[in-house]
This record gives sequence, C-alpha cells and structure tokens, in this order.
Amino acid sequence: MTTLILAEHDNKNLKPSTLHVVTAAAKLGAPVTVLVAGQDCGAVAAEAAAVAGVGEVLHADDAAYANFLAENMAALVAKLAPSYSHILAPATSFGKNILPRAAGLCDCAQVSDVIGIESADTFARPIYAGNAIATVKSSDKIKFITVRATAFEAAAATGGSAAVKTVDGMGDSGLSGFVGAELSKSERPELTAARIVVSGGRGVGSAENFKTVIEPLADKLGAAVGASRAAVDAGYVPNDYQVGQTGKVVAPDLYIAVGISGAIQHLAGMKGSKTIVAINKDPDAPIFAVADYGLVADLFTAVPELVSKL
Repeated sequence: MTTLILAEHDNKNLKPSTLHVVTAAAKLGAPVTVLVAGQDCGAVAAEAAAVAGVGEVLHADDAAYANFLAENMAALVAKLAPSYSHILAPATSFGKNILPRAAGLCDCAQVSDVIGIESADTFARPIYAGNAIATVKSSDKIKFITVRATAFEAAAATGGSAAVKTVDGMGDSGLSGFVGAELSKSERPELTAARIVVSGGRGVGSAENFKTVIEPLADKLGAAVGASRAAVDAGYVPNDYQVGQTGKVVAPDLYIAVGISGAIQHLAGMKGSKTIVAINKDPDAPIFAVADYGLVADLFTAVPELVSKL
C-alpha cells in the first residue's frame, strides 16, 4: 500500500495546502510519494523533497503542465495511479479540477472533501453544509481522495530528505488550451492560509465601504479579507474573496465576521475557526450562535473605533 499526493504549486513554490495533505496521507500508514508536475518547477520538487514524512518525489517537467489544465494533468495521474493504493489532492480549486477526471479515467469513484481518515478504506466527510458527518467506505482498488486542508495540521516543511525521481510527461492532450488569466494581486495573506481573516457581508453595503471599513481593519491585523456570498453577488468584492459552502473553506486562529448574518452556507466555510468574533446590529443574527465573542452594534461605528484602538 502506497500513497501518491498531487502537489499544488505555482511552478515556483509549494502551496501550503500540500503540507496539510501530507499529514492526512501519513494517517494511512503507508509510504508517501509526492507528484510535482509543472514547467520549470525543479525548485518545487526540491521543496517537496524536504517536507517531513515524504519518502519520494516524482518530478514531471513538461510545457503541457505549465498551467495545470485538468485534461493534461489527469492523464498523467491516471498513468501513474496503478502503482498506488491512494491518490490524494487538496480540496481546493486545483484538486477539485484535476482529481475527479483522473478518477474517472481509472474507472474509480472519488471521496471528496475528507476531514478524517479512520482506516485505509474508511473516511469522514461533511454533508448538509457541514451539519452532519458521513462515514464513507470505498471498495475501489485505488482510492481517489480530496482532502479539506483545514481539517489537518500542516506537515513540517523541513526535515525530510526524499529522493527526487524524474518521470516523463505525456504532452498536450489537445482537449483544452490556456488562453489567459486575470488574477487579483494583494499584499495581504492568502485567504485559505491566513491566521486572521476579516470578512464582510451584505451589511457592509458597498464596495466603497469594504475599502473604507473592512480593509483598514484587515491591514491593522495583518489579516486576509473574506466575504459572504451575498457580498460577492452584490459586486462588493471579487468572488475569490468568498467564504462558504460554494466558496473557500477557512479555519484561521481568528475570524472576524462583520455585517454577516450567518447563513448556513457561510458557516460551512468558517465554523472551524479557532476563535470567531461577530459584529452585527441584529441581536438575533444566526452568526452569534457560533461566535465566541459577539458585539451587537452598528459596524460603521464599531469597526472604525476598533481600528483606532489597535
């Protein structure tokens, strides 16, 4: 029994999500191999080799993997899969894009968004927006699993000394092509990796208010900025800020929810946070049911006052 992890990276650095998946893989009790597929990503392979708990790194360097197109990446994973009992990837947009296709190519079912590993074939995953936990047993010869990174501690980034082995790429499948990317750049921490997150909801009222109320608080705390789906749908912020069932799942040390009512879909993305602070003028808002600290106040008064005190 051996485990293969599909590493998430940007061709320069290993993404933190991969370190969490290494911890999950260790619970299977099998040797761990990490696949680094990309273009000019030798530095990432070396970084993966240094991660504690990794026994081997497979390095596939091919222009076809430069932009991580699922059609190209999945074919490589499917080719390597028969040598492994488990194939893991983070339950991020990266893993969710590639692994289901690879599982399909291998005629296997995928177990998605795993938060607990009970044995080599039995896994726990949330259902009903996290209000219930399903125990899933897989009888497939190869288990394809996406892992919710926030459910596992990150493995140590140093201390390992895995061998790096070069594997041949499979070239471009010709099924899709990369046209371009429009990326929002920020000096703030990445949302899913931040220790502190300040999120705004519909109550913030406008994109301008996000800039004048939410962002100053985030900047004071060195925090990432998040948002509810209502705020994203209203056009206050880009959709990559969205936290929730249909957005990103976060579990920071501190989550500050400003003007967020606390719909079940939003709670599914943040209720694993270690400390939750809610600021809302509605004392009956559902967010207060999960908050460790709640302030019933007008956010336009409370937040600037908080910023002035920091």
